[in-house]
Parts: sequence; structure tokens; C-alpha cells
Amino acid sequence: MEGTVAVVGLGASGEAAARLALEKGDSVYVSDLRTDASIAARAEWLRSLGAVVELGHHDSARIASADLVVVSPGIPPTAPVLQDLAGDGVRWISEPEFAFRFFKGPLIAVTGTNGKTTTAALTAHLLARSGIDAALGGNVGAGLAPPASELALRESAPDWYVLEMSSFQLAGTDRFRPEIGVVTTLSPDHLDRYDSLEEYYRDKARLFQNATPESRWVLNGDGKEVRELPGEAPGIRYYFSLEAQAGEASGEADRTSGGWLDGKELVLEGMDPGTGGKEVLLSVDRLSLLGRHNVANCLAAAVTARLAGATLEGIRTGLSDFPPLPHRMEPVGEWEGVLWVNDSKATNVEAARSALDSLDRPVVLLLGGKDKGEDFSALAESIRARARHVLLFGEARHRLEKALGPAVSARLIDGSFQDVISEARRSARPGDVVLLAPACSSFDMFRDYEDRGRRFAALARGDG
Repeated sequence: MEGTVAVVGLGASGEAAARLALEKGDSVYVSDLRTDASIAARAEWLRSLGAVVELGHHDSARIASADLVVVSPGIPPTAPVLQDLAGDGVRWISEPEFAFRFFKGPLIAVTGTNGKTTTAALTAHLLARSGIDAALGGNVGAGLAPPASELALRESAPDWYVLEMSSFQLAGTDRFRPEIGVVTTLSPDHLDRYDSLEEYYRDKARLFQNATPESRWVLNGDGKEVRELPGEAPGIRYYFSLEAQAGEASGEADRTSGGWLDGKELVLEGMDPGTGGKEVLLSVDRLSLLGRHNVANCLAAAVTARLAGATLEGIRTGLSDFPPLPHRMEPVGEWEGVLWVNDSKATNVEAARSALDSLDRPVVLLLGGKDKGEDFSALAESIRARARHVLLFGEARHRLEKALGPAVSARLIDGSFQDVISEARRSARPGDVVLLAPACSSFDMFRDYEDRGRRFAALARGDG
């Protein structure tokens, strides 16, 4: 490029974007309001590579004068620096959009409200099990994979790039175009950042903005919102479903390709490049992941990997040996007949409901955290059907209690998180599951959902 690039935000993705821009010969300016030790260390590293880095301040005029502005996903559109840029008519892009411009191979992009991290990581795993070089990155988080720009810095291109994409990242796309795009689920989320649900879905739909007739879309056939999200975008649609064959799930008799659950067997149909016939993968009880919603994630990943050239044997092996991801229906351990499950990543109502519905043992459910403004009453039916007892904690506990109503057996915990775990241990009986699926973000008591999940695991083990 050899121009000027301004990077707003010095998290992991901002640092990676700056490094990529420097590698391509650009002049780079980076700014972040934070000045803590970890940010200062990143700043010094980038300065040593030739970037100009400013902490504690954003120079809006300097940013606006750059040839290209890259904005980190953690910075909301309401931030003053972005308001200043918008007022000046300056358009910015997200870090994955910047990285995509330097990709040298085909792209799989996975988005959705819930399940996107598991589906993206599992897709890469299935490809690897088939001997295909798949580079995983994007919004994966938890140190499980790098930002997209780090993938663009690879000396040799992989066979496939696999990116998880958040709505915030998709909002800043322009030329972004995956060969295969995946949408796992859609439900209300991030309503503390978006003015409306429609605005949130509109950003998700940017996945399809550069679609061509050769594009391939892997969609959740059980979700009306997902089926409708592409609109009239060109490309071939494939569906995965827990409830029906792919054609029935799509509602379109002429589009029957995809994956579905046939009794207890995961099945692909119309995916064989030779015959297009039915292919039985394996039974549900051989999957390595816990929970019914993870069966859907497995189907989504299997369809996607098959489209990208994975073998049946590679898919079968990968589905049976993929390790559970941290903080996503992660079994922590079982003591005195009680299974403890860490689903700290369930930061919205739909994720918590899905986690609860996926279990077939009585549940002691831990709900609470920072309120994101969702309708908690949507949890009540699943709680009455699955949970024996509910413990409410954190900032949202009082609104949770009111929304769930008197028909739900719930107890308010006004103390620390350790008090929550102690009460869970007293409440649980042999055969129960203690499930952390908070339906809220973590920022009232923890640094992030990972910090919350690690604390849950430690206390469950008795290490707290």
C-alpha cells in the first residue's frame, strides 16, 4: 500500500493491524485512551518497529488525514473519536476487513449470536484432520487463535482461512467476501450497544454484501431469522438442522443440501462431490462436545468442512476428538455425583436458554452479572422445565428475580462469587449439574467472561 494507516485502539487486533501495515510499507499512527502497563508495552514494541503511538489521547485530525483508518471492535460507534470522524465524513474499516485485503487464499467466515467460536474452531479442526491447512483467527478470543491480521502476515498462505466474525467487525467491512459464509444462530444481543435488534441483524447481514453466484452459505435451518438474513443475496444455500432434513428446514424443496440429525445419527446429504447422496457421519454419543446446541454446531462445521474439501473420515475423527473450548459448556469436573459445567461465555439470554435446554440432568443454574438490557422472562419456561434451583447474583440479580417471577425457585445472593459457589454446593444433589450460564456480561464483578469462568472452575475444584 505504502500510504498512511491510522489504527484506533491498541488491543490484540489493533497491534496486529499495525504490524501488518508496517510490513506492507505503510506509515502507521496508533492511538488508545488506555495507558496501563500492558498497553504501554505494546506501544513500545510498535514504536521499535517504526510506528507512531500515542496513549491517553486520540488525535482526531491526524486520524482523519490518514489514507486508511482501522478501528478495533471494542470501540463503540458512540466513542467521541469515531463521532468526530463521522462528522468529518471519514469512513473506517475493521481489522478483519484490513487483513482480508492481504489474504492469498479462500476464506470461510463464521458469524452468529451464539456458537460461532465453537463452529469456527471445529471447522478448522475438521479440515486439519483431513490434511488441509486451515488457519483459524478473528474474533475467537481467549487466546485460542490470533487476530485476522496475524494470519495475513504468514509467509505461506494456508489452504483455507477460517475467521470468526462479530457484528462489530462486520459493521466495518467493505470488500470482505468469503467463499463460504456460515450463520449459526440469531437472537437478541448487544442491545447495550445497538439502538435496535434490527440494527444488530443489519450488521450481521453485511456478511452477504459482496455475494456472487459462486458464494456458498451454510445456514441454520431451524432459525427463521437466519434463513431470512441473506435476503436475495446470490449464492448456493446449505442448511443444517436438528429438527428436519435440510430441504424441509430451508422450506425450499429444490435446495436439499446440508446436514441434519436422523434419530441419533449426524447425516450429510447432497454434499458428496461425486454422488450428492446421503452420508452418515457418526452418532451423537460419539461427539466430544456436551449439549444439544453443540450438535447443531457440529452439523454446521461438518457441512462447512465438507464444502471445503474435508474427507468423511477426517470429519468423523474430528467430531469425536475435538476438545471442549474453555468457558463454553466446559465440564470442570464431577464431585460427589455433581457435574460442574462452565458456560461463562453464555452472556445473553438465548445462550443461557440453549445451554439449559441441552442438559438431561437436574440443574442448579447460576444466573447474573452486568445487565445488558435483554428480556430475562424468556428464560422462565426453560428454567421451570430443567432447573431444580436458580441462584441469582451480580448487578442484574434483582431484575432477574422480577422477570422470572414467583413460579421459578430462585434465591438472591448478595455477597461475593465465592458465596454463590458455596450456596450452589449446598443446593446440589447427586445427579445434578451446577451450570454457570449467566445470561449477562461479567463486567460488574470480573475483568471478562474468561476471568469469571476461571474463577468458577477454581472454586468448583475447591482451589478458591
